[in-house]
Amino acid sequence: MGSNDHQLAHAERHFGVQFPQDYRHFMSTEGSMSRFVEPVGAYLVIDSIDEVIDINDAGYFQTRFPGAVVIGGDGSREFLTYDFRQDPPSLVLLDVGAEDWSSAVHQASSLTALFEQFPETGWQL
Repeated sequence: MGSNDHQLAHAERHFGVQFPQDYRHFMSTEGSMSRFVEPVGAYLVIDSIDEVIDINDAGYFQTRFPGAVVIGGDGSREFLTYDFRQDPPSLVLLDVGAEDWSSAVHQASSLTALFEQFPETGWQL
């Protein structure tokens, strides 16, 4: 088991969730991503697993959004978030100032689907 596998297991225990397989695979092979995506001209960030706990705890995301786990975002105010209130969890976008789940904007049913559609659609706002 690699260090990312241990970090993933630790994050899963911390949040009481099991991350989807495509996210686990991305974390074990890529580890993170931060890039400007053409042709849509949107910035996409997937945080490294060692940043995920700190980002979520600093933003009180689990208190404000029970079942949420932030994994990235647009590099600014919008956070890419797993919605673990459903199984399997989908990916939504939450603004840093959002007060509850009513502000969530669905992005994709999985990380794989997000990666496939993002170069054409960018962020769904």
